[in-house]
Order: sequence, then structure tokens, then C-alpha cells
Amino acid sequence: MTFAKYTFIGAGIWGLAVLLPFYALVDITGRQYAPPTDYPQFFWGFFAVAIAWQVAFLMIGSDPARFRPLMILGIIEKLGFVATLIVLFAAGRLSFLDFQPALPDGILGVLFVVAFAATRRRTA
Repeated sequence: MTFAKYTFIGAGIWGLAVLLPFYALVDITGRQYAPPTDYPQFFWGFFAVAIAWQVAFLMIGSDPARFRPLMILGIIEKLGFVATLIVLFAAGRLSFLDFQPALPDGILGVLFVVAFAATRRRTA
């Protein structure tokens, strides 16, 4: 239970620390790609959804046994993103630099699987 608690709380804190600065980095992001002002609904929408998941990870970490079913969705969120990056990279549609976020998310996805397996179902 402690492993799951620290895994999800750590993932939530890490995610917030990594994602929140992007709200202020619009200019930097727009240097390598089309500026986010050209597609604001995708840029800020992605970050809004991603930040909501970080809050969910913090919630799961607060009581892993209670929120164990949500761990499955967290696993899908992490490994789904990783799978998407792998497919795009393999198809030559993603640079190695843009593929790099797959590593920490892949590690967290595996840790989420371990945490799910290690957390007992709540009875009653």
C-alpha cells in the first residue's frame, strides 16, 4: 500500500511540476512548431486534461485501496501515451527529441501496474 501511495503521489507532483510551466512557455513551444495560438484548443486543452490526471494521481495516492479501480485508468493514460509516441516515432512522424517523454511516462506506467498488483482490494 505504501508503494502505491508514494508512486501515485510522486507521479502527481512530477506531472504538475512538468506540465504547469507550459502555460507560460507558449513562445518557446512556438519556435519549433506552429505557434500554439494557431491551435489553442489542442494546446491548452491537452494541458488542462493532463493536469486533471495529475490531480487524480494525487487522489489515488491519498487512499490507494479506495481508488484502486482508478489505477487502471492511470495505467491506460500513461501507457496509451507511450504507445502513441512509439507508433508515431516508428512511422517517422516524431523526432527523437519529441519521443523522449515516452521514457518517464513508460516508467510511471510500469510502476502503476506494479502498484495496482501490490494494492489489495478493499473488502466491504
